[in-house]
Amino acid sequence: MSTPIRPCESKMSKISQFCRTIVKLHSFDQIILSIVIINGIIIGLETSQTLNDQYGHVFLLFNNLVLGIFVLEALLKIVAEAPRIDRYFRQGWNIFDFTIIVLSFLPTGEFATMARLVRVLRVTRLISAVPELRLIIATLLRSLPGMAHIVMLLAVLFYIYGVIGYHLFHKIDAQNWGDLGACLLTLFGVVTLETWVDKMLLVLPAMPYAWIYFISFIVLGTFTFINLFVAVVINNLSSEKKETLQELESPLTKEDLLKELEATKEALIRLEERLSRQT
Repeated sequence: MSTPIRPCESKMSKISQFCRTIVKLHSFDQIILSIVIINGIIIGLETSQTLNDQYGHVFLLFNNLVLGIFVLEALLKIVAEAPRIDRYFRQGWNIFDFTIIVLSFLPTGEFATMARLVRVLRVTRLISAVPELRLIIATLLRSLPGMAHIVMLLAVLFYIYGVIGYHLFHKIDAQNWGDLGACLLTLFGVVTLETWVDKMLLVLPAMPYAWIYFISFIVLGTFTFINLFVAVVINNLSSEKKETLQELESPLTKEDLLKELEATKEALIRLEERLSRQT
């Protein structure tokens, strides 16, 4: 004999199923994305003092409306996870969105500047609203450890070329090569390909073979290390895509199966009630 479902539990389950249906709609994501984009445009328009003087009340009304929509979105997603609402907070992007919403309720007055900054942070919701952008951010975060090792290797290269540059050029161009700090700052400008030709021409008359120093550093510091950075990002992007596909293809969890069984159970009870009425 089946265990009867309490009316309050049945009603809550229906509400949760309704919210889950809304959240999974493609149009729901499109609407949120559109609101985020429009909100970003409004925030940009607020930087115009002329527009702010004329339409400041409209901007404020729209900002409050957007905040209300974001709160409603969060509530729908939380209720959709009922009764395990903790699953909402297990996803990093949900925590990110929820944090922005909480910060948006900071009181004005002494926190007015902070409140404006939080409004700007709402634009970053564009990242969480677009799956492709989420994938890129996840890839960058995943690439940080590998990039750290490349940066360490690049720092060693800077140090070696900085010491060599000091001994070669400090008497010729003391402004750019007078000490190790100046050498490192000069090399940073060289590796970004900014005015490196001018710096080379300053020492070239006194040291004709100085071009070897500059060209070798550019080849190693710019082209080689940029390719290493790109290789790390591409490798992690491939791994992130595989993991995302595996998550999408993963089998149903025990909780998902229980929810499906619960929904089937309710459908069977409703069907039994209809049949009993007809007979």
